[in-house]
Amino acid sequence: MRRSNYLKFAFGLAAVLCLTVGLVHISAAGNPALPAPAADLASGKVQLQSAGPMAFGPDGILFVGDSVGASIVAIDTGDKAAGSGSPSINVKGVNAKIASLLGTSADQVLINDVKVNPISKNVYISVARGRGDNAAAAIVKMDGTGNMTVLSLDNVKHAQASLVDAPKNGASVGFFGGNARTQTITDIAFVNGKVIVAGLSNEEWSSALRSIPYPFTQVEKGATVQIWHASHGDFETEAPVRTFVPYTIEGQQYILAAYTCTPLVKIPVGDLKPGAQVKGTTIADLGSGNRPLDMVPYQKGGHNYILIANSSNGIQKLQADNLQTYKPITSPTVMDVGGVPFQRIDALQGVTHLARLDDNNALAVMGSGSNMDLRSIALP
Repeated sequence: MRRSNYLKFAFGLAAVLCLTVGLVHISAAGNPALPAPAADLASGKVQLQSAGPMAFGPDGILFVGDSVGASIVAIDTGDKAAGSGSPSINVKGVNAKIASLLGTSADQVLINDVKVNPISKNVYISVARGRGDNAAAAIVKMDGTGNMTVLSLDNVKHAQASLVDAPKNGASVGFFGGNARTQTITDIAFVNGKVIVAGLSNEEWSSALRSIPYPFTQVEKGATVQIWHASHGDFETEAPVRTFVPYTIEGQQYILAAYTCTPLVKIPVGDLKPGAQVKGTTIADLGSGNRPLDMVPYQKGGHNYILIANSSNGIQKLQADNLQTYKPITSPTVMDVGGVPFQRIDALQGVTHLARLDDNNALAVMGSGSNMDLRSIALP
C-alpha cells in the first residue's frame, strides 16, 4: 500500500494576480474580462454542511468548498465597492472574537480558511462551530475597521455544483484512516472561468483535481493524479493535494501542488479532463514529516516567489523564477530536500493560513489551539 498522510484543514487561493518574470509568470485569479455571472444566480437559502476552502471569482463571487456536502457553492456577496488602500490588520484572539459572534467558546471555533476580497479588501473567514464532522458551518466577514458579521446565507443569490465523484461519507481512507468525505475538497481556486478543486475522489486513483466551468452547468468527474513521492520513495495516487497555486510556465497553464511530506508537483491544467489519469512532475522536495498548509505567490525586487506555510517546517520562501529549468525528481531525495531552492523564514512562526492582501503584504492566521491572531505581514 502506498504511504501518505491525510491531514489538513484550510486554502485556497484566489486573488487577482499576475506575476511575470522572463519566461515564467504566476497567475492566481480568473480573467477580469470574463462576464460577471452574478445576475444568473438564483436567490434562496444556502445549505452548507461544512465550510472549508474558499476562493474569490469575478464581481464579488465567493466560492466555498463543502466537503461534507460534496459540493462547491458560488455566493454573490454583493461586496463590490472598491476598498481604499490596503488595511493594516492586527486582531488578537480572532477565534475568541468569532466565538463571541457565534455564541460559543474559542475552543469550539475552527478556522478552515481565510480569503481577502480583491475588490473591497474585506476579509472572509470560513469556520466550523464545534468539533467533528457534524460541526455547524459559518462564514464571517470582517471589514477594514475590524467589524465582524456573519455572512447571511438565508436569502442570497447563489449556485451549487455537486461533485459526482466524492468519496462515500464514512469511507475510511489512507494510512491513518479517517473519513475520506471530509477531504473531498482540500483547496480551490478560480482560474480563467473555471473552479479548480483539489481533494479526494471515489476513483481508483483517489487523489483528484476537478476543473468545473463557471457558471455551473453539468459537473463531470474530475481527473485523478499520480505523483512521485520522493520522501516515500514511491509513486502516490491516494494522497490529496493539500494546497496549490495556478501558474504559467512558458505560456502553458499549470497547477503547482504541494502534498504532505512535502513534494511540490507541477500538473498541466490542460490535462485535467473528466476521468483522465494524469501524471504530475515533482520539481521540489520541501521536507518530510510535514504538511503544507497554504501558498501565496508574489513578486519582489523583480523576482517571483511563493510563500508556503507548513505544519512542521514553518514558513518557506520558494524561489519561483525559471521553474521550467528544474529537472523532474524521480528518485528518493538526499536529506529529504531537493529541486527548486527555498529558504526558511524563522521570523514568522505558527502560521496556519495565508492569503494575499496586496502586492506587498499577506494576511496570516497564526497561533495555536484556542489562541489565534489575524494580522497582516510584509511579504519577505
